[in-house]
This record gives sequence, C-alpha cells and structure tokens, in this order.
Amino acid sequence: MADNRPCRRDLLHWINVISFAVNDTTLFLDTHPDDREALAFFDECQEKRNRALKEYAKYYGPLTIDTADASETDRWNWTGEPWPWQEGGC
Repeated sequence: MADNRPCRRDLLHWINVISFAVNDTTLFLDTHPDDREALAFFDECQEKRNRALKEYAKYYGPLTIDTADASETDRWNWTGEPWPWQEGGC
C-alpha cells in the first residue's frame, strides 16, 4: 500500500509561509481596517493555514493546541514524535 502522506518538511514549510502571510496581513489590517481586499486576502490565508495545520496534525501530530484531538487517545501523544524542527524529511 502506498503512503499518501504529504512530505513533512514541505508541509511545515508551507505552514510557515502561510502563517507569515496571516501575521503580516494582520499587521496591515491594524492600520488599514477598512481595506476590503486585504481582509479578503486575510480570510483566504487564514483558511489555507487552518487546512494545513489540520493536515499536519492528521499525519504528524498537532502543532497548535486547537488541532490537538484528545478524543482519539487517552494521552498527549506528540511527545513520542519528532519535534517539527528536528530532521524529518519525506
């Protein structure tokens, strides 16, 4: 059976990229709260970030508390996995 999991390193890189876009757009919106184009861009990036975080959690464990699912196990299991900054690869 083929492993269809995304490359851990690539997915983590994408999460970093899209998280930067969310954070940067948040700063812009702090000074331009009525910019509809920026708000639409923020919403789009936030949605992409949430999907990426959920995908990462599905295959490699949660990166954030809001993607942790304690219902599947009776313990926090991310301590048994490599940390995101450790060499993971594909």
